[in-house]
Amino acid sequence: MRSASSRAPVLWARSALLALLGSVAVPLVVAGLKSVLWVLVGVAGLVLTAVGVWWALAHTGVVRAVGTLVSVAAPLAVLALYAVHDLLWPACVSLGLWVLAVVAARIALTPAGADSGRRRARGPVQPPRRPWILMNPNSGGGKVARFHLAERARAAGAGVVLLDPARHQDVAELARRAVAEGADLLGVAGGDGTQALVAEVAARHGLPFIVIPAGTRNHFALDLGLDRDDPAAALEALTDGDEFRVDLGFAADRVFVNNVSFGTYAAVVADPAYRDQKVRTTLRELPDLLTGDRAPSLRMRAGRTRAEGLQALLVSNNPYRRALDVDRPGRRVCLDSGRLGVLCVHVGGTAQAAQLVRGPGAPGLRRLTAREVVVETDAATVPAGIDGEHVMLPVPVVCRIVPGTLRVRVPRHRPGSPVARPAADWPRVARLALGR
Repeated sequence: MRSASSRAPVLWARSALLALLGSVAVPLVVAGLKSVLWVLVGVAGLVLTAVGVWWALAHTGVVRAVGTLVSVAAPLAVLALYAVHDLLWPACVSLGLWVLAVVAARIALTPAGADSGRRRARGPVQPPRRPWILMNPNSGGGKVARFHLAERARAAGAGVVLLDPARHQDVAELARRAVAEGADLLGVAGGDGTQALVAEVAARHGLPFIVIPAGTRNHFALDLGLDRDDPAAALEALTDGDEFRVDLGFAADRVFVNNVSFGTYAAVVADPAYRDQKVRTTLRELPDLLTGDRAPSLRMRAGRTRAEGLQALLVSNNPYRRALDVDRPGRRVCLDSGRLGVLCVHVGGTAQAAQLVRGPGAPGLRRLTAREVVVETDAATVPAGIDGEHVMLPVPVVCRIVPGTLRVRVPRHRPGSPVARPAADWPRVARLALGR
């Protein structure tokens, strides 16, 4: 007789199929075969919206104004048509059932035990004798002062160095000096870029490293399972911690804990005005970067895979999940796969922009994994954004990953890593629902 835990995937699979059938049945019952026509109307609205967004981003003047108008008017027009023909509520119900079907299918296919990502931890470790933590008072709008991180770290026995905003200090050199003076653990309270610099020193000397999420986004801390809303909780790793190893990525000789971007985004980040006026700077720069003389043309090699004419390229330390995952956007399943994630983007015009509604299957998007990626352009150097920090790198740029090189120490009690749910594979869901 099956246990409750073994029956759960079957029940979820059956629920997914019922919800999927319901999402199809509702419009058919209400509108009959005409529902197929209304589905096509909805798809046309999505296509027009994608085209409008492309015009708004890639052009200026009248074309940008028309694009903005189309991107707003197209979905509103579809909703108005549905409402006039009394189809708005069936469409909403059908969409809701489809979302429920996808969620249930992914839960059904999730392997048992894939609920926290903590299985990589090696258990409790001895507290460090001379921990050293670098803190950036400006990160995250002043989180170091707001959460009293320096005082709490010193109370836990750590030596603390505060970066001076008025001085251009060499972060890596400060970390190397701490090691020379006997530090047996390195840590950072700051953004991902600062963390990467100190993490490289820790990895080079085989020392444990702790992350205190005191930056703005802290994607690295998020994928380590830390609580970004309570940076001080990370200090528990000094007295009651687990330890595991993660990979580090390198672009030329620069380390990255999250990703390195080339092309359009990297060029926008290079503008000094971007820090204070992100949206305005992006809208001003994008037209020339997407369709003008400054449009980048990147080439990528990863093993036998080649890609040319790319406008943007993202290389990540371990692959990101699907870009359209609404439950966990921008998250990595793990940090120890030993593989780089690669996302190539090429949108050559309006037609390819319209095809982006297909999502990950669009011809302008290409995803793969590799251990090494070579990025080339016709110029001698290429702008890059390494964990959000602008740098100029000599071409060709070799991006590589070093598996398990960084010892990360985290609190034993922490939220945990995200659930690694697979995509909705409907044939598998059907077989599971039938008990096969």
